[in-house]
Amino acid sequence: MNQPRYYAPKGGLPAQTELTTDRAVFTEAYAVLPRGTMRDIVTSLLPFWDNTRLWVIARPLSGFAETFSQYIVEVGPGGGSDKPETEPGAEAVLFVVEGNLVLTIDGEKHELAPGGYAFLPPATVWTLRNTSDQAATFHFIRKAYEPVEGIDAPEAFVTNEAEVEGFEMPGTEGRWKTQRFADPLDVRHDMHVNIVTFEPGGVIPFPETHVMEHGIYVLEGKAVYLLNKDWVEVQEGDFLWLRAFCPQACYAGGPSRFRYLIYKDVNRHAKLSRRFG
Repeated sequence: MNQPRYYAPKGGLPAQTELTTDRAVFTEAYAVLPRGTMRDIVTSLLPFWDNTRLWVIARPLSGFAETFSQYIVEVGPGGGSDKPETEPGAEAVLFVVEGNLVLTIDGEKHELAPGGYAFLPPATVWTLRNTSDQAATFHFIRKAYEPVEGIDAPEAFVTNEAEVEGFEMPGTEGRWKTQRFADPLDVRHDMHVNIVTFEPGGVIPFPETHVMEHGIYVLEGKAVYLLNKDWVEVQEGDFLWLRAFCPQACYAGGPSRFRYLIYKDVNRHAKLSRRFG
């Protein structure tokens, strides 16, 4: 496996001489937040987080992300939180793209380097600290866990993508692989956050159209993505939101591989009570 690299935003502000227009798009079926939109003036703060700022790239909103929120969080030296989550029913995935962090779960410490991945079920007692002298950046993906009577919530786990095998999609000769961090047959999980890799020339060869909502952050490379009826160029650092049933496909033309972190909601009945309750 090639050595992974991960794009992390740096903020700043464009010069007054630069063009205002970019590739940002917001439609009823999808949105594209190019990496150039992640500037200092659009950062946010969170309660109980020290020396930390974040870019909110998805949040529950009618007509936008319905099932999840996603932040890119930058933690300065000595920063972090001893009370990182204020909603006890929220589950989360953390994925580190830059720097080093110390995650403590129920008193047990875990060192998270780039590629570090943690799943945190609802009601988990956890803290996160940057004990180094350099800033660290991670993705913080949150979802309200949907409990099912008779099925326990999954347990917390910590790993690194270097320890997770990539599974080849059938008939692709290794050009399209997915690293699955949670067992796809384990229905305790109601969300998956995976890494997808396309080698140059790899494609999604048909317009996927399905019930799952997606958040896609491009970790590495560039490609052309079909979003509804539009072919859109995307590159490392871009974020894509895809509504349920938005047709989607991909062509990775190279010259390097194309990789992204992808969220999807899985393994639950559609909630009829939202309409009929």
